[in-house]
Amino acid sequence: MPIWLALTLAIGIFVGIYVGKKMGSKDRFSNHHLIEEALSYITNDYVDTVNVADLQQEGIEAMLEKLDAHSSYIPPKDLQVAKASLEADFEGIGIEFQIFSDTVNVITPISGGPSEMVGLQSGDKIINVDNKPFAGTKITINDVFGKLRGKKGTKVKLTIKRKGIKNLMSFTIIRDKIPTYSVDAAFIYAPTTGYIKLNRFGENTFTEFKNALIKLKEQGMEKLVLDLRDNPGGYLDHAANIADEFLSDEKLIVYTKGRKSQYSNTLKAEHEGVFEQGPLIVLVDEGSASASEIVSGALQDHDRALIVGRRTFGKGLVQMPISLSDGSELRLTISRYYTPSGRCIQKPYKGKEDYEKDYERRFKHGEMYSKDSIHFADTLKFKTEKGRTVYGGGGIMPDVFVPQDTTAFSSYLSQLLNKGVLREIAFELYDGNKTRLNKMSLESFNKTYSVSDQDLQRMVDKANAAGVKFNQKGFDRSKEYIRNYVKALIAKSVWKMEGFFYVFNMKDNVFIEAQKHWKEAASISK
Repeated sequence: MPIWLALTLAIGIFVGIYVGKKMGSKDRFSNHHLIEEALSYITNDYVDTVNVADLQQEGIEAMLEKLDAHSSYIPPKDLQVAKASLEADFEGIGIEFQIFSDTVNVITPISGGPSEMVGLQSGDKIINVDNKPFAGTKITINDVFGKLRGKKGTKVKLTIKRKGIKNLMSFTIIRDKIPTYSVDAAFIYAPTTGYIKLNRFGENTFTEFKNALIKLKEQGMEKLVLDLRDNPGGYLDHAANIADEFLSDEKLIVYTKGRKSQYSNTLKAEHEGVFEQGPLIVLVDEGSASASEIVSGALQDHDRALIVGRRTFGKGLVQMPISLSDGSELRLTISRYYTPSGRCIQKPYKGKEDYEKDYERRFKHGEMYSKDSIHFADTLKFKTEKGRTVYGGGGIMPDVFVPQDTTAFSSYLSQLLNKGVLREIAFELYDGNKTRLNKMSLESFNKTYSVSDQDLQRMVDKANAAGVKFNQKGFDRSKEYIRNYVKALIAKSVWKMEGFFYVFNMKDNVFIEAQKHWKEAASISK
């Protein structure tokens, strides 16, 4: 069963599940009659007739909300959907999401899926679906699947609220088969330097990853960039196996601590890895969660990799599924994850509302733009294997901070993405030069091909025809981003996702900054 996505859809980003026996005897509840007593009086004596099942569900959910952000209750009617085999041949819009305050929040568009193609972003809130309200109501997982999944080729219109944009945004998405691969791209982009983009930790992730790693080694790779940005996590064992490819000597990868000893465990490196030596840089951001944090935290603590980017999400709780008597399921947090140095991955929880605003708070406090805006208490200081200082407090703080680049963002760019204008002009440019492009190597294409000003003017004309009014200020602000993005889309038409990332990364600020730190990466890993 594809647990990574089922749990992401059901209860948010997760890192792993402890599969235990049904918790069982009635004796353990013998001293907890108060709730049943109150419910009995409400059922028998309250002035109006009440739906007992609804009361029970809301009561359980209210109790869990007091505990943490990721313990959850799944009613019988939703359980089958939550456990559905979502990694195999499902069709829909392609997003990973969680439901907060009766609003569907986009965690990340699935790489290569239709939502990513039209420009949906992490943090977007779905307000309307097909012009009907889809927020502020009792939304369930079944509701989300019923509205967003569907046959390939069918359309759905979403109204989105995006942070920093005053007006609501509208997107028309054509459903498609959702790609299920984990490795988006693996290639050599400079002499002896490789790159692997990993979008999730699914059931085939480790096999895909190891094959990619072996391929790059055979091509002469001596140093590697592992890109875990916007990777929401997944299977714990795949995260451990991937970390094992870089770590030696039975080094600790991660450990869990629960109130009960049976919920505490350790995972160590067990096998000789493909790339245990050589400079390694790991890219992370606020969308890197759970399993991504386990890998980056372990490699940082053992001084095996230099971590570059922004502070990760901060999800380090383990849920155990517990079957209840009515066919529903309780997914209860039973332990926390810790990095080898002792850092707790989970960020603080001060209530549901506060937890939901963490992403917004990072913007407000300036954390997305300045490392100086991030302050840690002395009690959160930890030491790596070689004595470097790292910090706890939730998430993994990178060794090299890179601010979010907003210089190219404009409402005009958002409208171009929304209307599919950039994809359309990219396809036309590919189609008109298909014979020549198909004979080129990716390296040659990147060096010699350029999207001209004339091409951009064609794009502007297409945008006007599609109802996107020209905005000179927005165009000037986003011009070079548009040029590179269209070029990356053309490359994708020829070389798939490898082509896209090969071209796009060359103008990406996090990737560019990482290239300046190879000496540092080499020195810490010696």
